[in-house]
Amino acid sequence: MKFLVALLLGLGFGLWSHGRFWTIADDLNPWAPLTYEARPDWLTRFKVQRFKSDPAACQAFMSETPWRFQAVADRDTGPGCGLRNAIHVQQTSVAVGPAFTLSCPAAASLALWERHVLQPAAQATLGANVQRLEHLGSYACRNVYGREAGNRSQHATANALDIAGFVLEDGRRITVVRQWRGDTPASAFLREVHQGACRFFDGVLGPEYNQAHADHFHFDSGRHRICR
Repeated sequence: MKFLVALLLGLGFGLWSHGRFWTIADDLNPWAPLTYEARPDWLTRFKVQRFKSDPAACQAFMSETPWRFQAVADRDTGPGCGLRNAIHVQQTSVAVGPAFTLSCPAAASLALWERHVLQPAAQATLGANVQRLEHLGSYACRNVYGREAGNRSQHATANALDIAGFVLEDGRRITVVRQWRGDTPASAFLREVHQGACRFFDGVLGPEYNQAHADHFHFDSGRHRICR
């Protein structure tokens, strides 16, 4: 972030000192629109972060994707719970089983992850595309780990999705609980998509984090940066 600030200050000084505007390449321009198909670069996460304060830009980005979704009206659903800048998802780039509601910034991260991590990893390690994503849900008005006291979970604001496994085009089923450990193509695939999620999400948790995540990946667009 310090480098980005220094870069912006330098660009601003250059514009002032030369008295003219420069054309900045998209891969150096933090204000260039984020695009679904473009290869992710060093500014991608910064641009996704901006969606948290710009719902219109997030919706515009999602309209570029192959997803089927509808915007959800903002509302409070309980103390510390509610929906803001959220969408109801019937299908991502793959089938998802039950529809789910997810904050738009988290959905944007998921879309980029599917496009640039999930499918390339499936092809490279398993020789087939993912056809369906198996999830354990997104929104739930609850505290972390469902405790009676404590901080609200990112799920309380539909800012997180738990993923349990994947079904490939050839019918193979890859699950976190069964195939995370070992030295197989399936375990290599799971580790690659878990690590790759850290490029797009703020919070990424899996079986190495604790027993509560032994059977799924937790992806969120929360306040804290963690990749475990």
